[in-house]
Amino acid sequence: MIALAGFRFHHCGLAAADPDKAAAFAAKLGYACGPSVFDEKQDVHLRWCEHSSAPALEIVSPAGPDGPLKNILLGQPSSFYHLCYEIASDTAGALEHLRADGTRVVTVVPPVPAVLFGGRKVSFHMVRGFGLLELLEPAQAGDGRAP
Repeated sequence: MIALAGFRFHHCGLAAADPDKAAAFAAKLGYACGPSVFDEKQDVHLRWCEHSSAPALEIVSPAGPDGPLKNILLGQPSSFYHLCYEIASDTAGALEHLRADGTRVVTVVPPVPAVLFGGRKVSFHMVRGFGLLELLEPAQAGDGRAP
């Protein structure tokens, strides 16, 4: 088995039909949540939540009834649904590294600039036997805010 050098845990993704309710509970757990931002390319509303001793949390809520969270929130008001890893290379290089030992990976959403991460590119991939993995590309010169 090949160790995943160049992959650093970044955050957990929580899909929430009611993001205010999710943020209120996160606050009870000690998280400080920022304001909601709309990401047009991903068609979702996002809130970044940080904690002094726990993993960061991204609250993701649907912008409309037919967005990318439709199936995830079907029959449940919230669900943890992805883990994000910051990668040291571009997405193509990271996927090549993942597949080097036979890991089956299917790209669900190719790299797109993310509002929440100052334009850094994110992509989503289904990893067989694991679940949904978000990859966050490294910051480039000129990127804005990048939690």
